[in-house]
Amino acid sequence: MSERQRAGRRQLIVRLGLAGMAAVHLWWGLWAYAAPHHFFTVFPGLGQHWTAGYPPYNEHLVVDLGATFLTIGILLAVPAVRYRRAVARLALAGAIVFDTLHLAFHATHRGVLTDPDWAAGLTPLVVGVLLPVALWVTAPPD
Repeated sequence: MSERQRAGRRQLIVRLGLAGMAAVHLWWGLWAYAAPHHFFTVFPGLGQHWTAGYPPYNEHLVVDLGATFLTIGILLAVPAVRYRRAVARLALAGAIVFDTLHLAFHATHRGVLTDPDWAAGLTPLVVGVLLPVALWVTAPPD
């Protein structure tokens, strides 16, 4: 396989990763922004209630969180659709900063979550840091 083919494959992987991250952030953002109380009481779903483990409910903060997720989602979607390494890395850097700070809070604050729920909630947060770091490193030149 030529270097050009390897770069093309890496770009495809990065674009798919950006698209997946964008979809998740846009879904969470739309949910939190449009239905903040439902998001607070139900997230992430499937019988889990991780956000509600940090009471009390505050509509303003949940709506702001939704706006943040929507913003990150748009930033990630742009290079997924029209790849530019610098734009991809900038969007990923923003996600890395947010996700690292988010993980740091939850790693040091359990709220009223049980140990198993707290530990289960940390798993996607760790992935949320490692995935954009891996994509940032993998991103090939234009």
